[in-house]
Amino acid sequence: MQFEVFSKKQISAFTWWYGQSKHAGRDAIICDGAVRSGKTVCMGISFFSWALYEFNGKSFGLCGKTIRSLRRNVVIPLTPILKELGFLVCEKLSENVLEVSYGENSNRFYLFGGQHEGSAALIQGMTLAGCLFDEVALMPRSFVEQAVARCSVSGSKFWFNCNPEFPQHWFRQEWILGAKQKNAHYLHFKMEDNPSLSEEMLCRYKSLYSGAFYRRFVEGEWVAAEGVVYSFMTEEKFCAVPKGKCSEYAISCDYGTVNPASFGLWGKKSGKWYRLKEYYFDSRKEGYQKTDEEHYKALCILAGNHAVKIVTVDPSAASFIEVIRRQGRFTVIPAKNNVQDGIRKVSSALKDGRVNICNTCLDSMREFSLYRYAEKGDRDMPLKENDHAMDDIRYFVTTIANRSDDGIVAIAAERTGQS
Repeated sequence: MQFEVFSKKQISAFTWWYGQSKHAGRDAIICDGAVRSGKTVCMGISFFSWALYEFNGKSFGLCGKTIRSLRRNVVIPLTPILKELGFLVCEKLSENVLEVSYGENSNRFYLFGGQHEGSAALIQGMTLAGCLFDEVALMPRSFVEQAVARCSVSGSKFWFNCNPEFPQHWFRQEWILGAKQKNAHYLHFKMEDNPSLSEEMLCRYKSLYSGAFYRRFVEGEWVAAEGVVYSFMTEEKFCAVPKGKCSEYAISCDYGTVNPASFGLWGKKSGKWYRLKEYYFDSRKEGYQKTDEEHYKALCILAGNHAVKIVTVDPSAASFIEVIRRQGRFTVIPAKNNVQDGIRKVSSALKDGRVNICNTCLDSMREFSLYRYAEKGDRDMPLKENDHAMDDIRYFVTTIANRSDDGIVAIAAERTGQS
């Protein structure tokens, strides 16, 4: 990889720790702001350079939301760059460890995933000389504080990068607003701070977001989400059902007995997914409830004669998942159910045309116009109303349409009979 020019902020991220820098006495660096602004690569190269310049035979932490996302966002992009710069990099996949050397110095970098509150236990007992946190705003506070506490080697430093979230987020309150008290060097990035992005790519990224997510991911602001969640889903965004057969079919299900049940049939054509038709049953409106078996019959009717490859279901609907498995017609997998991350992925997929909603799906069209954020609160959580088709669409995008982002979905059928 050949670097031709860097912005002032990127250069500052590279050099802040070096002895002649006015920021060399800082204990941490924080880089937040827009997506694709060059934060991650600059911080990563700088982190490894600092570690190999200052230490030998020490241990360091590399932290992401998950180890898989950490490898995808940091390890894989950085490894060839580090090798070109003269570093020796050896990854031990089974141990989640990188061994990196430069000259006579060699250090170990342990990979950690900070996905939930229990993740803090994974890093307990370690003694680290420094830690890099990729997308720190997606990690629980307990994990970050435990990792920071592990950095007890003299001269250790912390490295944080993230995209903005809601203004009351603990990391903004504690570290960004308190950067001076934390003795941290704070850099706020915009897309324009990455000179490697062409004008064409800048325009493309700016077209992918709207509302609060535009202000966050393009402008780099910590703002609250408000109003309609998918405000860009106007009548013109709904398309006609594509003609001909699709190359692949899938179904997503938000299961409900008292609450409405919403199922969507999806077809893939020319690399794009279409919500072809749907099943929506509201027991309150209809005046009676359906059993698991009755909902399963509706699922079969929705599938028709199509070769449905995967059915993904609300992970809390254990009894309905078991009915589908027991019948043996469909492969069923529990859906990923992170609301905030899912909304971002749905927004991106709808805006760039990877996922499309056909105008035959009237309940989806209705919910798109009504699904909105709560007016108050310290998190970006939508109101729990008019959200059943919205949930099943989110399950589809995060679990099926985006499955290549997180690796291969492993599925297995139950054995019948004895071997």
